[in-house]
Amino acid sequence: MTIDINNESGLEADSPRLVRLATFALDQLRIHPQAELSILLVDEDTMSSYHEKYMGEPGPTDVLSFPMDELRPPGDGEDPPEGLLGDIVLCPAVTSRQAAEHGRSAEAEAEYLLVHGLLHLLGFDHADPEEKAEMFGLKDKIIAAWARSDGAG
Repeated sequence: MTIDINNESGLEADSPRLVRLATFALDQLRIHPQAELSILLVDEDTMSSYHEKYMGEPGPTDVLSFPMDELRPPGDGEDPPEGLLGDIVLCPAVTSRQAAEHGRSAEAEAEYLLVHGLLHLLGFDHADPEEKAEMFGLKDKIIAAWARSDGAG
């Protein structure tokens, strides 16, 4: 897997750990090993600009996902498709602020949002209760497996 990460946020982040988590999550989802992903960490002003431009919402948000090839996890017996997953944009300043609200450390919140963003790239959504239950259940399963894995340490 090719996972590029670029920290333009001005804040420290454990980039190698985020790459390990992304790799772990994509493996869990059976995404092709040649898939490509870009992760960008940005400051609040940049995130505000993206949020307004692409979502029509004011102010910064925690994570945005920009899918490219609309890859989906393969079904049973299917081969994983190759292609570009797309871009995930995280805002560490927002992530750090909201972590306490969710009872997580800033690092755990960033990891949670990274998996959230990955699932959006793969076509998952949470617009209705059924979709939300599926997406959040899968996200929780991946985060729990990550916590039990050696990659988390």
